[in-house]
Amino acid sequence: MKKILTTGKGFTLIELMIVVAIIGILAAIAIPNFMNYQCKAKQAEAKTLLGSLRVAQEAYFAEHDAYSDDLGALGFAVKGDSRYTITIALTEDAGGFTATATAPLKGEDNPDTWTMNEEGELINTNNACTN
Repeated sequence: MKKILTTGKGFTLIELMIVVAIIGILAAIAIPNFMNYQCKAKQAEAKTLLGSLRVAQEAYFAEHDAYSDDLGALGFAVKGDSRYTITIALTEDAGGFTATATAPLKGEDNPDTWTMNEEGELINTNNACTN
């Protein structure tokens, strides 16, 4: 008579369930952080666009002694697809401006909004990444 030996290789169902639970907990922690970092990376586009627009405004002001609300007159154009829509509002005497970049990063109800004025003050009036 031969004796059959079993070596107990493999995993039990409980061990597999514990591993799945640990992976679920790690994912629950990591995914919201990843989404927040992704949102902040997209906001870099707004900062770059407004900074470039301010440089174009200063060049226009040097030639015409006033700011412009016409992106074409400023020679400002966005290459490729932009998440942000750029608008410019002038002060009454065109001695100042406020440029606004708006994008629906997390939906139309919560647009991400950045503004910059002629002084270069960058303000995030509605931060979609923190809501």
